[in-house]
Order: sequence, then structure tokens, then C-alpha cells
Amino acid sequence: MAKKMKKVGIKAPILTAIGYLLPLVVASGLLIAIGNLTGGSTVTTLDGMTVPDALTTLGGLGMGLLPSFIAGYIAYAIADRPGLAPGFLMGQIASFLGAGFLGGMIGGILAGYIALVLETYLSVPKWAEALMPMMIIPTLTAIAGGLIMFFVLGGPISAITTALNAFIKNLDQSQKVAYGFIIGFIGCIDYGGAISKVPNLICDGLLADGIMGPEGIKVLAAMVPPFGVSLAYLISKAVHKPIYYKEEVENIKVAFPMGLCMISEGVIPIAMNDLIRTVICTATGCGVCGAISFALGNESPVPSGGVFVIPAMSKPLVAVFALLAGTCVTAVMLVLIKKRIDPEMERKVEEEENVDLSGLSFS
Repeated sequence: MAKKMKKVGIKAPILTAIGYLLPLVVASGLLIAIGNLTGGSTVTTLDGMTVPDALTTLGGLGMGLLPSFIAGYIAYAIADRPGLAPGFLMGQIASFLGAGFLGGMIGGILAGYIALVLETYLSVPKWAEALMPMMIIPTLTAIAGGLIMFFVLGGPISAITTALNAFIKNLDQSQKVAYGFIIGFIGCIDYGGAISKVPNLICDGLLADGIMGPEGIKVLAAMVPPFGVSLAYLISKAVHKPIYYKEEVENIKVAFPMGLCMISEGVIPIAMNDLIRTVICTATGCGVCGAISFALGNESPVPSGGVFVIPAMSKPLVAVFALLAGTCVTAVMLVLIKKRIDPEMERKVEEEENVDLSGLSFS
């Protein structure tokens, strides 16, 4: 009976790999930030190394593992254990060729599918079956994937990565405003959903290649929606224009602390009651935040952490200003374009829902 290879997409393995990758990125970024804040620098020898130097150097070494991590865990998510070792090796090739995060992703996908094909279709004698996941599949995958990466894909991927990095680094001020707005706008448009993950993944990839400006946009813009709806509630109370029902107010009380930790999903139940207006307002505020942060040169060495990593950013005051600006834009727009609710209608609905049913018989 012919074997059938299991169907594995690309999106799920990439998201799985990012889940494994984030702790490394966060820890490494914080080590670099703490080391830099205390006067450390990257060193290549133990002679004269200080504690701040050790932290900065360790963080840099951690960041250097990113292509291998993303490649290894993508391959692992596709082919399970036989894909892990060759995946890490493809990441090492990506680092060697200067193909960076993008090279790691492509190498991991390549290794994962080669290992999956071998696992499905390669037949060996009975005595060698136990060697398949430990030796045969990893070795053959590494050979095939390595040759493809070295002689076919490596050069073009490296060229693309270099061109993309050069493009980002050479943006002028007006271009930074435009691209910062676009990254912020799209990165928050569905509050951490599938659309948002695309620019956020690009920001993570650029961070792995040492370009930290887009990551600053990602971290700050993710906090704008929960902060914006919270401020909009306070402004609506001050100007006597109620725009949120009691249930939405309760959700705001949850969304705000989630926003402090860069979790924008808390806005979803609030947005669903007036989706188009809320998305327009929050996405615009995120875009303004991104434009200010990117144009004024703020960078983040850490990909998550919310307000708690602002001190680690290159320009914390710019970060705070960008965050406040985006929050205020969102809040003012919400108050202006959301319809006034009818508190009396809400009260009547609540009374109907709380009708005393004690006199009813269900016998």
C-alpha cells in the first residue's frame, strides 16, 4: 500500500517557530538593553570584561542564534524530531551567507519538507528503521538542504536581505513617516489577528538583522488600541457624550491592563459592537504612533513587553510621545465619529433581562 505524506502548511510552522523564538529574542534584547544602559559594549575577549560588557555580549550572541532558531523550529514543526537538527544547520548556513532571518525561514521550510518526504517515502531494511529519525533522515536532509542552500538559494536570499536592509536604512525623513504610518496602521488593523501578523513578522525579521526601528513601531502601536478606547471613554464622560454601553465599559477595564503588556486583543469585544468606526480610529492612531516613532529615530531591541520595555528603547521620550499621540488621535476620533448611545434604552433592556421569574412554573 502506497504511503501518503501528511499535509503540512507553511503558516502554522512559522507561527510555532515564532513562539519558540520570542523568549530568546526578548531575553537577548533585554540583555543588550541592560548592558548598554549600564555602560557595557560588545567585546570579543575576556580580558577586561565587565558585567555590563558580559550582558551586552551575551545578548548579541543570543541575537546571532535567531536564524538557526527560526529554521530549526520551523523544520521541527513540519517534520517533528527528524527535521530539528537539519533545520538548525540550515539556519547556520543562512548566518554564514548573511541571509539572516529570511534565509533562516526559507532554510527551515526546505529542511522540514525534505525530512518529511524522506520520512514518508524512504524505505530501509528492518534493522535500520530505528536509525531513521536519529541518523538517516537528519543526515540526508542536511546534505540535500545544505547543497541547495549553498549553491542555489543562498546567494539570491542573501542579495534580497541585503537590498531590503539597505532600503530601510536609507529611507529619508518623509519616507520614514509614510512607512512608519503604514506599518503601524496594518500592524494593528485586526488587533493581533492574521493581517497584523504579516508586518509584525517583518519587523521581527528586521530586528534579527539588527534593524530595530520597525520593532519600535510594533511594540508601541500594539498598545494604542486599548489605551485609545480607554481614553475615549474618559473623554466621552467629560463631554457628556456616552459612546459605550456598560458591558463595553467592563471590557475596557480588562483591555487597558492587557494593553500595558502589549496585548491588543482585549479591544476585540469592544470593537465588535461598532467594528468599522473602531477599526478606522484605532488603526489611524497606530499609524500616527508608528510614523512619529520611526521618523524620530526610536528603536526597540526587544520585540515585546509593552510599557515595561520603553526604558530599554533608544529614545524613551520619543516612544512615550508617539504612544501618547497615537492614543489621543484614536480617542478623539472615537468620541467624534461614534454615535451617542441611548442610556434609557440600555436601562430598559437591562430591566427586561432581569425580569423576576420566580412566579413562573415549569411543572
